[in-house]
This record gives sequence, C-alpha cells and structure tokens, in this order.
Amino acid sequence: MTTASLGSAIVAGAGPVGLTAALILARAGVQVTVLEAGDALATESRASTFHPPSLEMLAELGVLETLMERGIVSTGFQYRDRRTGPIADLDLGVLAEDTPYPFRVQAEQSKLTPILLEVLEGLDNVTVRFGQRVVAAETVSGPSGEQGVVRTEVGETFAADWVLGADGSNSQVRQTAGFTFEGMTYPERFLVASTTEDLDTILPGISAVNYVFDPTEWLVLLRTPEHWRVLFPTAQDTPDEVESDPARVQERLAGVADLGREWDVLHTTLYRVHQRVADEFRKGRLILMGDAAHINNPLGGMGMNSGIHDAHVETNALLALLRGEGTLEELDEACEARREVALSYVKTITHDNWEKLRQDDPEAIRAYHDELRELAGDKERMRKHLLNTSMINSLRSGKVVDMVGVKASG
Repeated sequence: MTTASLGSAIVAGAGPVGLTAALILARAGVQVTVLEAGDALATESRASTFHPPSLEMLAELGVLETLMERGIVSTGFQYRDRRTGPIADLDLGVLAEDTPYPFRVQAEQSKLTPILLEVLEGLDNVTVRFGQRVVAAETVSGPSGEQGVVRTEVGETFAADWVLGADGSNSQVRQTAGFTFEGMTYPERFLVASTTEDLDTILPGISAVNYVFDPTEWLVLLRTPEHWRVLFPTAQDTPDEVESDPARVQERLAGVADLGREWDVLHTTLYRVHQRVADEFRKGRLILMGDAAHINNPLGGMGMNSGIHDAHVETNALLALLRGEGTLEELDEACEARREVALSYVKTITHDNWEKLRQDDPEAIRAYHDELRELAGDKERMRKHLLNTSMINSLRSGKVVDMVGVKASG
C-alpha cells in the first residue's frame, strides 16, 4: 500500500511502456491513473525480446523473476545464410562483467503486462481504467498552475499534473497536442507467421534467435515460449489479402523447409514498417515515450526495449522534478537524450540490419560473412559489438560505439 504525496499523473496506454512508467511513479508516491483503450490488456504476440538493460530495470521493479519463469533465457543468437547454413554464433556471456543479466529473455510483451498490472492493482494510489481510449490531450493553465488534460472516446475528461503518452504508434496524445512525427515508411511489408513446429529439429543447430541472410528473401527465425515466429519481407505491390492467404503463407514456409505437409500455423500478421521520431518528447505537461515517441523496424528487438528505457529515464527525471531534486531543464535533457537514442542509435542499428540482410552484391556478402566469423572468434570484438546490439551502450552514451566494422544487430 502506498500513500500519494508527489502529485498526480495520467498514463495513456497500458502496454509494457505505460505500465512500467506507472509503476515507477506509483512506487514513489505519485497518484497515477492509467487509461487503456482496450477492454483488457492486449494479448497479441507483439515484441518478444528483452535485452539486458531492460532486465535490469524490471529487476529493480521486482517483476523480473516472474517474467523469467514465463519466458525463455537465450544466451546468444545466430547469423545464418539461407543456402549454406550457420555463419556465426554470438555469445552474450561475454557481457558478464557489464551486466548481471548477460542474456536475453524471450517472452511476448503480453507476458509482462499482466505481471505489472497485478503489482499496480495492489497499490492504493493507482487507478486503471479500461475502455478509455484517449482522443485528445493538452496542457491547460489554471489558478493552481499548469495541468495535463485528456479527453477519452466515451466523453470523460481527466486532469493531472502530468500526462505520459504511451499510447502507441497512433498516439492521440502526440497527434492532438501538436507534436510532429517525421520519418519514412519501408518499401517492404513484414509478414510474421507463428508456428508450433519444432524448428530445432527441422533446422538443427539453430539458436533461439536467428538472422538469415539471403539476397532474394531474407528471414528472421525467433523462438518464444509457446511457438516460433518466422518473419518474411514482403513486396509492397501485392494486395494484403494475397500475401495473407493461407495457401500463400504455406508456400513461403515450404521455402524455409519442406515438411512434406502443411506447416502448423497459429496465426499470421502482415504489417507496414516505419522509422519515425517525434520532434520533441515533452510539450507543456505532456511527455511521450515508447511507440508514441518513436517507431522503428523490428530487426534487432529494440522497439519495446527502447520504450521501457524511455519510461525508466524520463519518469525518473520527472520524479526528481516532483521531489524538488531536479529541474524542468533536466527533465528536458532526459527527454532529448532519449530522442537522440531513437535517432542516432536505434534507427542506425535497425536500419543497418535491414540493409545487411537484403544485401545482393556477392562480394559484399562474402566479405560481411567473413567479418562475422572473425567477430565470433574474437571475444573482445564480440563484446564491443554486443554492448551495442544489447542496448547497453544506448544508456551509457546514447551512441553506437566502436562497431569495429560490423553493425548488424542481434
């Protein structure tokens, strides 16, 4: 039980980013109201990789142990060539002196959010309201000073000292408050097929996370606790219904491995991929984080993780301000630092992953594969590389540091 004493905050969005921010605030004594558009927590199989810094943050909140019980520990990942097989295996264990968690946890974000929600519901200064889609947000000045005000789709209005927009890529906090969201849309769509087939048996020697190079059709093979995901790039000029047709999906899966029968497919998702970053992460009493502030391609598993890092950094800077230990300028510095990470770190690595996976120059392909093999054989070079791809450097400097010639992410 917690007694509120540090003012109030509204958190728009009950995803992993919003609930992480809400828990940090609530534990410190802020009166928190979480507004979620859905009638319950989202159950879609979305982001599913937790990098070491995220594990450290979740450990601080006391929820990591439960998440690990529901997930899979992955100690490394593999680069493969679609035709010739394994190229290099990278071992996250080389980060043992850099983090207490030198591994990834593979678990869908829908496994984390119920854990966070259960803790929040045990605090007396937290209210969680489902079916409350935020449709407008603004900063309003009144007799007692500035407040953040939001209106929801059902016509209710909520006011608090601060509003945290964690309401996803289509954020209404961002759109209605005048933030801009500049960037690009990739020419390819991504098709993700989830399957219960045992890929360990079908493709012996694979890792829990695999990046498969091919100039015609690169792949990502990713294990989660209940199934495997296969990610295919998909041309931009075919109708969605054609690419999502079960027969077409089976045709593409047969190209991964011919089982002599149809693959067991749980579900498929076809979506467009963007790289966009808001012009600023704070405007008045409104603060953006996660997909509301920046979106990127998923190659490297940095979207949800960088959002959790936003929640940690921005919310702790806000708490310092509320406690009288920090200033508004320092809050802005924290928000701008997270924006720079989105622009100069996440964008750089994830876009480079896309370019490397689809490389079609034979000489460049051979040279890059040789470099990956050399990297895997040199412990110190591998450590420097993994400090970037595991996102540890993003919190140390906000920059991609000393990539020693190799930028593709794990």
